[in-house]
Amino acid sequence: DLLVELDPRDFQERLEQARANLRAAVQQHRAALMNTRVVERTAGAGVQQAEAAVLTAERQVDAARSRLEQARAQVAAAEAEATRAAADVQRYENLLRYGAVSRQERDNAVATTDKAAADLDAARRAQQAAADTLRQREAELAQEHARLASAQAAPDQIAQTRAQADQLAAQIAQGEAAVHQAELQLSYTKLYAPDSGRITRKSVEPGAYVQVGQTLFSIVPDRVWVVANFKETQLRHMRPGQPAKVTVDAYPDRVFEGHVDSIQSGSGAAFSLLPPENATGNYVKVVQRVPVKIVIDEVLDPQHVLGPGMSAVPEVRVR
Repeated sequence: DLLVELDPRDFQERLEQARANLRAAVQQHRAALMNTRVVERTAGAGVQQAEAAVLTAERQVDAARSRLEQARAQVAAAEAEATRAAADVQRYENLLRYGAVSRQERDNAVATTDKAAADLDAARRAQQAAADTLRQREAELAQEHARLASAQAAPDQIAQTRAQADQLAAQIAQGEAAVHQAELQLSYTKLYAPDSGRITRKSVEPGAYVQVGQTLFSIVPDRVWVVANFKETQLRHMRPGQPAKVTVDAYPDRVFEGHVDSIQSGSGAAFSLLPPENATGNYVKVVQRVPVKIVIDEVLDPQHVLGPGMSAVPEVRVR
């Protein structure tokens, strides 16, 4: 039966907090397991894709370099053509002063010079564009190399995610232990009688504070026994299970039936708080008494209450 209940609010709050921490640990562990599976599935494919991307980027860099070399060659050719056209214009100017060529021929030479200058400018712009493209392709190649290095580090990432999952699994175990401990502490707020019996002393009242180890109740169990100190000379034929009768001073006309439950392996004096000691060299033979436990078999009625400390006279039938 429930004897007393302590205020459980603090312990209930601790239990709810422990359960919340456990739920959070379980969710984090599930997320870590999913992340591990994703990393494991994408690890191999990621390396292959990164290697293919690096090869593609290298081809694009080679192509951009070829276009830049072509543009440089075109610039050189355009510069040579512009130089030649400028020299032709100078030559035609001199010939025109002497009437060796017509003005139309001189104008054609000037037009050729203008066209050569325009071609040179276009070739230089094409060279700059090819150089910009090469720098862009080289930057893309560096990015692909970085992605490849990251993909090749996937085994380390897998090991890291697995270690994280294992750590969260350990946190789940700790959370379960914390929940169990909180439940145990909450159960301690209800104090139940360890055995059936009667409360003979109560040292606590509602609203009072209690401490660990404090005695709150004294209970006398319903199962009654008598400890009889028989002389050691009376134990020759006494055995556990033998029938016994007990009378008490409080009820002299009432005989209680019982049986021998156990016989202590040693005298009462040997197990007392201060056992007697004989002086060295002295020998005095004293008949010792041995405690014998006699259990009352019958169910006691409310009119014949037996309790600790009452005087009793036992009789054991040994034959």
